[in-house]
Amino acid sequence: MLDLNDLGQGLPAITPDFGMGLAQAGGVCLESQNHEQGVQLSVQGYSNNSYSLTWPTINDQTRRCWNDPKEATEFGAMGIAVLLAQKEIGYTVIERSRIGTGFDYWLGEESNLFQKARLEISGILRGSNRDVKARIKQKLKQTNRSDGSLPAYVIVVEFGHPLAEVQKK
Repeated sequence: MLDLNDLGQGLPAITPDFGMGLAQAGGVCLESQNHEQGVQLSVQGYSNNSYSLTWPTINDQTRRCWNDPKEATEFGAMGIAVLLAQKEIGYTVIERSRIGTGFDYWLGEESNLFQKARLEISGILRGSNRDVKARIKQKLKQTNRSDGSLPAYVIVVEFGHPLAEVQKK
């Protein structure tokens, strides 16, 4: 199970308040695609798993707050991807990356905040498997500018089905 409410506990690189914002954005996106609590998220690529999704209660105020679909998709995907990084990769987000590096977060172990990998995240509100594959390819290429000795992971979240693809470079 992936409970977006868990983001409200915070992570080394995500405050509890920001985490709840990510959870709300994810909930708004999922409900905009007519999903109900407990919908299955299919994960493909790096592994083939499925997780039941839960999120905070979404009310009119939350919908008005996350009224921009592009921004809600970006932040909602971030919330799901951060939880998937923990479950699928075994790392947590330890530091936000700076714009221009080609990735979003540094990954590491929660008990040892040394950088172990890079994470790039993208979201698609409603798209096909082909759209997801194309976005994965684009984002893997984007990480080239920061290539070095540490691996890069790309997670693309699509809310329509919903599904997520995780790839390692």
